Amino acid sequence: MFIRATIGDLYDRCVQHYAARVAVTCGGRSMTYAQLGESAETLRTTLGALGVRPKERIAFLMANCAEYVFCEYAVAKSGATRVPLAVLLAPDDHVYMMNFAGCTTLIYHARFTERVLAMQPKLTTVTRLICVGGPPPAGHLGLDDLMAQGAGRQAPPAPPVDPEDIAGIYFTGGTTGRPKGVMLSHRSWAYTYWMESFDFDIGWNETFVFTTPLTHAGGCLILPVLLRGGRCVVVDHFEPDLLLDTIARERATSTLLVPTMIYALLDHPRLGDYDLGSLRNVLYGASVIAPERLEQAIQRFGPIFTQFYGQTEAPMALTALPRHTHVEATGERRLAILSSAGRATYGTEIRLLDDDGREVPAGECGEVVARAANMMSGYLDNPEATAEAIRDGWLHTGDIGRMDEAGFISIVDRKKDMIISGGFNIYPREIEDVLFEHPAVKQAAVVGVPSDKWGEEVRAVVVLHEGKSASADELISFVKERKGSLVAPKSVVFWPAIPLTNLGKVDKKAIRTRCWEGRDRKI
Repeated sequence: MFIRATIGDLYDRCVQHYAARVAVTCGGRSMTYAQLGESAETLRTTLGALGVRPKERIAFLMANCAEYVFCEYAVAKSGATRVPLAVLLAPDDHVYMMNFAGCTTLIYHARFTERVLAMQPKLTTVTRLICVGGPPPAGHLGLDDLMAQGAGRQAPPAPPVDPEDIAGIYFTGGTTGRPKGVMLSHRSWAYTYWMESFDFDIGWNETFVFTTPLTHAGGCLILPVLLRGGRCVVVDHFEPDLLLDTIARERATSTLLVPTMIYALLDHPRLGDYDLGSLRNVLYGASVIAPERLEQAIQRFGPIFTQFYGQTEAPMALTALPRHTHVEATGERRLAILSSAGRATYGTEIRLLDDDGREVPAGECGEVVARAANMMSGYLDNPEATAEAIRDGWLHTGDIGRMDEAGFISIVDRKKDMIISGGFNIYPREIEDVLFEHPAVKQAAVVGVPSDKWGEEVRAVVVLHEGKSASADELISFVKERKGSLVAPKSVVFWPAIPLTNLGKVDKKAIRTRCWEGRDRKI
């Protein structure tokens, strides 16, 4: 098991093997593999002429579009490092990420122009701003103009890129309140694509619909599809009718959804109006799915579901539950399997450890620790957090799981405080810090609570200062204005006191126990 390819090498292989085929379809436009390669080379050449050098960091604030694909390709070939920004985060988070990573360039979609203009005075290292999909504002560059300038220009040789060079920095939040930058090498991604092809059953000549953000999990599947000669159908956003119509019109074979999207399709009143017979594989993950709704989905769509569980630190999956496993078991065993996250992915070792680092027996709970070839290189400029997460070559996930004798792993709780809502990671400390800024708030604790729609949703438990008042709606709006709608609480409850541990710390376990009463798992 030894892969030396870089992301650029893998894209080059696709272009060489499938030049005349359609690689990407988006908004009525199509791009062949050859055109994808030509566009990437043109952009790489132009970026070089602008002064972009290997290992520089280039931020992406992008919508789902065809340009995203060749921009990723071009950046990888140039030896630069991509820094994707989740569009649902607040501008202050984006500013922090770009400044902390020392990004020199920002490639952004025109729909975010106002946001970028508001952020620009706060950016300390970004000197180039490139607008995609529309006319650039004064002082910014337009991607179309850059492509026109570079067309026909002789491309210089691509710089050497080592598999251990950092291909991307993906920010994930932290309990300290500041996001951590997960450094993922070309090696990490090459092994990720290799694993996905095995465990996700990426077939030859797939027509794969991308409706989740390409800056998030969706982008992890572009190359696996292209490496098998498939076609990436990129959809601007998720909306049930739009997705269903795209699947039917394009005769799509596969897609990626988070559980909330599956729920929306199941509840859609016109679901039966669409011909979905071409669909053979629906990948789902990023948050917990309710077993009852998964059973409904299998009955409605057929045995076409593939689940995955993983972390940014080892993309994209540590475990997988393949299609056939969803339907083989019966009775109580079936419920247990549908409630699980599957078994270790190809090439991944998983152990469950107690607090003393000892492996627990089958059926008992322990922290999920993993060892795999696609693990991160570490957290950007944070050796302490890196040493805590990776010990003796094993990634400590912070998730509590239970493994049966057949190797199926059920995630039952979270050692850390992170909340996963609708497939996005949300970190309570960030929300708590904002709530404490409100003059009426004396104490605050944020936890995830059950949600039929989102899997988990954010709830704030608040204690008010004596003589002060604030409504739930007021506090929700207060957070939303400062941190954005993604992390704003969906509910606020007022308690006379917040439970504390014997050491005087907020007892999140006690709060979650109250909120998750009657449920076996706490996520």
